[in-house]
Amino acid sequence: MKNVILNTKLLPEQIAFFYIGQTGYIIKYKDTYTMIDGYLSDYVDKNCSNEMVQWIRKYPSPIKPEELNFIDYVFCTHAHFDHADPYTLSEIAKTNTKAKFFVPEPIVNTVADYGIDRSRILPLHDNEALELHSDIRVTAIKSAHEEFHKDSIGNYLELGYKFDFGKISVYHAGDGCPYPELEKKLLGCDVLILPINGRDYYRTNVLDIIGCFDSKEAITLAQNTNADFLIPSHYDLYDVNCVNPAHFVDELLRINPTQKFHLFTPGERYIYSK
Repeated sequence: MKNVILNTKLLPEQIAFFYIGQTGYIIKYKDTYTMIDGYLSDYVDKNCSNEMVQWIRKYPSPIKPEELNFIDYVFCTHAHFDHADPYTLSEIAKTNTKAKFFVPEPIVNTVADYGIDRSRILPLHDNEALELHSDIRVTAIKSAHEEFHKDSIGNYLELGYKFDFGKISVYHAGDGCPYPELEKKLLGCDVLILPINGRDYYRTNVLDIIGCFDSKEAITLAQNTNADFLIPSHYDLYDVNCVNPAHFVDELLRINPTQKFHLFTPGERYIYSK
C-alpha cells in the first residue's frame, strides 16, 4: 500500500483518499500526506475485551505504522484507542521525525504518554483554525459523541476536523452525532466523512459503547449542507459495533438518490476532484 500512496500522481485540483480501516484515512494533496484516526494494530482486541464484549478485528491493517515515515500531519479526533492508538502513534513517532501530531487539548498528556515528545504534539480547540501548509488549512469543530464531553476548564474531548486542501474542503467527524449548529458549520463542505454505526440503548448502557450518527442522519446532514460527496465510515471493523452498509445505500436511495458517495474496502484508493 505504501508504494501505491507514494506513487499516486494527482492533478493540482485533486486529492486522494486511502482507507486504512475503521475511521482511518490518509489524504494525499500535492506532496503532503495527512493521516486521520489511523488505527493500525490490534490494541483494542488485546486491551478492551471483557466478558460482555469481545473485540476481534475482522481484517488486518492494510499498512503497518512503521511504514508511515512519509506522513506530515497526524490527527486524532479523541482518545478512544481505535482513533488514538498507542501502538500506531508511538511507531510513527519512532520512524518519522517530521510528523506533527494534532489532538484535542484534554488528551495531549495521554498521547505524550505513548512515547511522543510533547513538543511534537499540538493541542486543538473548538473553532480553532490553523494553517498547516501554504494551501492547507484545518478548523477544529466540536463533536457530540452522543453528547458533548468537556474537561474541567471547558475544552472539548472530541473534535472533528474540517480541512481545506486548496479549493477542496473535507470534514472528518471522528465519532459523533448530529447537533443543531453542525449543519451551519459544514454548509458547502465538499466531502463529508461520517460514522454510520449508530447507537442504541444496549450498546450505550449495557456494553458501554458510545454511539454515533446512523445512516439516515449522515445522509440528511450531507443533503442539508449541500455536500458533493459522502463517505460513510466506522461500520466494518468490529462485529460488536458495525452495521450492514447495504442499509446505508437503501437509505441514501430513499432520501437523496442523487447524492454521490463511496463505500471503501480496506487499502483502497479514491481520487476526488470537484
